[in-house]
Amino acid sequence: MDLNTITEVVRRPSDRPGPDWREGDAWLAGGTFLFSTEQPELRRLVDLTSLGWAPLVADGSGLEIGATCTIRDLYAFEPPREWTAGPLIATACEAFLSSFKVWNAATVGGNVCLSLPAGPMITLTVALEAGYELWAPDGSTRVVDALEFVTGNNRNILGPGELLRRIRIPTGALRKRAVHRRFELTRLGRSTVFLIGTQTPGRNDLLLTVTAGTTRPIRIAFDSMPDARTLQHSIDVIPADVWFADPNGTPEHRRHLTKHFTEEIRHELVAGSPA
Repeated sequence: MDLNTITEVVRRPSDRPGPDWREGDAWLAGGTFLFSTEQPELRRLVDLTSLGWAPLVADGSGLEIGATCTIRDLYAFEPPREWTAGPLIATACEAFLSSFKVWNAATVGGNVCLSLPAGPMITLTVALEAGYELWAPDGSTRVVDALEFVTGNNRNILGPGELLRRIRIPTGALRKRAVHRRFELTRLGRSTVFLIGTQTPGRNDLLLTVTAGTTRPIRIAFDSMPDARTLQHSIDVIPADVWFADPNGTPEHRRHLTKHFTEEIRHELVAGSPA
């Protein structure tokens, strides 16, 4: 069987790539996944890195992350002091199962679009209530809540030829208090569970994001801080078929860890709340 299936690499696509999309194409950014495994169904790669998209734009409305922004560039970003949740950016970068060589090539958009349960850029952007701007081959644009993008293990809502152009994180989310918990079996290993709880300044609410242990992100919102029993129940009602199973953990193990860490998150936020 001939595995050398790529016959063309488009190095300079149009400013708005997509109209000439055809079956067998794939968008190429960092390529750390595309080049890591056999891709017998692909015939052509369309290189997005030559388009010169700004990697990061920070302003009064929040943070815009270009889809081709590398993990290295995101990690090097220093958020403004008033962005209380800003340290989550570095935390999510450090959750990558990768070497510095991968960091130099892997992109934020690539990690999101691969849509694996342990994708740390998915965890980060769902927890910070981001919107994803998607470009379709017909020239149309849509913006979707990060929570709606991933639908299962390695599955998302992208249509044929559709691409992720940018991610926008609003200032309001970046100014929240944030607490996270992550568990992995080995140092620098893939996340078994990755949880983030955020709280609006001056309020007693809770936004809990559950990832890595589930096949798609779960977001649980409370207008006021729940008691321990209510919070535990919110985990119990997650459908059984949403919990993920792989060598890093069984669904039962992941559910147990999630319940344990959600209570730690609740306790830490309660302890840090103003009287």
